[in-house]
Amino acid sequence: MSIEAAEAAVASSGQRVRDLKAEGAAKEAVEAAVLELQAAKATLTASVEAALASCAEGTPEYDVLKAKLPPAAKPKGKEKKKDDAPQNDRAAAKAARAAQRGAKAEAKAATKDEAVLGPNLSQAEMDSAEFGNLFIQSTHAATRAWTGVKELVPSLAGQQVWVRARVATSRKQGKALCFLQLRQSMHTAQAVVFAKEGELVGFAATLPRESVVDVFGEVTLPAEAVASCSQSAVELQVRRLYCVSRAMPELPLQLEDAARSDEQLAADPSLTRVNQDVRLNHRVIDLRTAANQGIFRLQSAVCEHFRGFLLSQGFTEIHSPKMIGTASEGGADVFRVEYFGRDAYLAQSPQLYKQMALMADLDRVFEVAPVFRSENSLTHRHGTIFFHLCECFRHMTEFVGLDMEMTFFEHYHEVLDMLDRTFCAVFDGLNQSHQEELAAARFTRRCEQRLFTPSALDSETDERARARIRERLDARGPESLAEHADTEDMGTEDEKLLGEIVAELHGQDYYIIDKFPAAVRPFYTMPDPTDPRWCAPLSRPRSRAPGPRPSPRRGLAARSNSYDIFIRGEEVTSGAQRVHDPQMLLDCAKEKGVDLSPIYSYVDSFKYGAMPHAGGGIGLERVVMLFLGLPNIRKSSMFPRDPKRLNP
Repeated sequence: MSIEAAEAAVASSGQRVRDLKAEGAAKEAVEAAVLELQAAKATLTASVEAALASCAEGTPEYDVLKAKLPPAAKPKGKEKKKDDAPQNDRAAAKAARAAQRGAKAEAKAATKDEAVLGPNLSQAEMDSAEFGNLFIQSTHAATRAWTGVKELVPSLAGQQVWVRARVATSRKQGKALCFLQLRQSMHTAQAVVFAKEGELVGFAATLPRESVVDVFGEVTLPAEAVASCSQSAVELQVRRLYCVSRAMPELPLQLEDAARSDEQLAADPSLTRVNQDVRLNHRVIDLRTAANQGIFRLQSAVCEHFRGFLLSQGFTEIHSPKMIGTASEGGADVFRVEYFGRDAYLAQSPQLYKQMALMADLDRVFEVAPVFRSENSLTHRHGTIFFHLCECFRHMTEFVGLDMEMTFFEHYHEVLDMLDRTFCAVFDGLNQSHQEELAAARFTRRCEQRLFTPSALDSETDERARARIRERLDARGPESLAEHADTEDMGTEDEKLLGEIVAELHGQDYYIIDKFPAAVRPFYTMPDPTDPRWCAPLSRPRSRAPGPRPSPRRGLAARSNSYDIFIRGEEVTSGAQRVHDPQMLLDCAKEKGVDLSPIYSYVDSFKYGAMPHAGGGIGLERVVMLFLGLPNIRKSSMFPRDPKRLNP
């Protein structure tokens, strides 16, 4: 105990004795308080004497400390020690001796703790100690050769390597042995700390989980495989160990809890289950699990293969603005922002600018960028990002769009075929080159994996699908699905049911639906040429067009040259042929109540000679979620944004 704390204890105990006497308290209570006061004085005496032992007699410091001694005590020195305590007060003497022993034990423990925690080292000082806390402030150029945990393989046996990793677990066995499990991304290896002398083992044993360490050691081959580690065929015999960053002792989220699979949790209900909100509140820790490492490396791979395939097909990557002058989809679900005295909107898609890029003769373009949807709804609707969770649907207000647009020669199916080939290139790339990430991502949740091959429903299969849907509906009863008109979009249950049928008939989870109702598509979607409202020629030289342009007639069923792509009964892509005739574009926008005046340059771009074109937009998080069979789209978004979450 410090001298200041001991003095405070003496003052407090003395005041308590005085208060009890003033109150006329019972004799027993007063005597107990007196014993407490005497024990406090003994502790103060021991603390002062310990400090006096390190001061030279006659110095100012010695005199100051000596003055702090209680009146009945004298300092230890050259004088013969005398026991000034009353002989009839054996309890006080016993308390004094106990206090002295306690003070010595605290001093010894403090010295030991300082040794176990290790010295604080700069980069220039690290060679002076075999362990310690290393603070890296870029004072030295890189000189060490580093080896990744994944690279620790039997062929390195006998070599000494430097490894930087996190401490996943530490397990001390006796005074001379400690086992550390080192983790780096999805890979783990066992490090063995053995030392009969010194504090290296004690230092290793006190490292909190998730601390970042630099380890220098020799790669060896264990007698038996280390089953708990991915690098099971090797061990690392630690020679030097430095803590680069010490994690807090108590983490808000334990990785071993977050990493458990559905099967493990089902087998043992007593295990801790970490819910999704807790994971998202502490997302940085949650992302360290092997499953999440796999998920987001696969998400990166989706972008890689999407980009790589389109570049190989002559596409150009573009970057369009995210603040625009009107709602690009023609709806009200946009984020409005103040823009120097007028309104601007966060882009729902790069649609308008993809088309304008084609009119600038780029021919084939794509973009990977964020898009925004201000939809505060819990219903699952077409064209947005939702997923069923706890009997409700939650959608993303910000997600990553993989958009492509290209010109075509005769039919928009040229573009649809390109989209189909793009998806297959992505699926092939994931399945062929990322098996390790797939295994990690699928560990926590197993799902049936069906083929992902080029999608086609021939007429025979289409009729079989229609018959099977009728059978399913009859089995479920007339109220199983809501009726909808030809001009209405498919509902969620419709999509799910069709996904089941396609999987049953085709044995795969990937398919395309063509010819959606025009009423549910954006204003720039090309109507079906067989639609009687638009069956007349759409563009003629003005000198040869004395008659009026045909205008849409309401009340008739109307389809459009539009399509959706589905995985596991869920839409991942929406696309169409776009209107490239400027007057027709104005008519369609007027019919849907879209004011095009703020983006007149978009309409004008088609007045200077326009190529027929089509394209589509893909939801990245949705593709990853459905390809892996994840239960929640927020699991495939690194830091998800929905109507209820803006942090972290």
